Amino acid sequence: MEIKVRNVSHRTQAARSAATQEALVGAARALFAARGFGGVGTEAIVRAAGVTRGAMYHQFADKTELFAAVFEAVEIDVAARIGRAVAEAGQTDPIAVMELGANAWLDACADPEVQRIVLLEAPAVLGWERWREIGTRYGMGLVEAVIAHAIEVGRIRPQPVKPLAPWTRAPCTLRGRRIRCPRARSCARSFHN
Repeated sequence: MEIKVRNVSHRTQAARSAATQEALVGAARALFAARGFGGVGTEAIVRAAGVTRGAMYHQFADKTELFAAVFEAVEIDVAARIGRAVAEAGQTDPIAVMELGANAWLDACADPEVQRIVLLEAPAVLGWERWREIGTRYGMGLVEAVIAHAIEVGRIRPQPVKPLAPWTRAPCTLRGRRIRCPRARSCARSFHN
């Protein structure tokens, strides 16, 4: 007698949880970018994600925590975009790399999703301190690495990197918050350069 065994795939609880989080963050990201935090109810998010409201609250304490995860996902993507732009340029001078990074940030700020989620909604929804903490976690690492390299190769005089990095990044962040159209982005880039 021949016995056939079905190929049954059992996802672990962790895999199911990660898939639910990914679905929620993806759905919420599109909705928050289009309508803003206040314009999106949790029912719309769970419907778009294809999960239950209970599943959402199992993964995130509330809509604000889901928004924080969305904001973090956008920050990760922006940091990767900046990293790619710098790498593709093939520039080795750290000052030129800083300029490339600043321009890539300003270009990212022209993206309506980045404008809405990162620059407009996140400070209001999460508060200034949490917005800065999450944003700094991703962008500041890039800035600190470039400054450290610039000091190492003699392009910047030796000094502590940690206190200098926020002063280097802040003007770009403030300019990025003001970008609404390609003309404004062009003006910001020419002012930066």
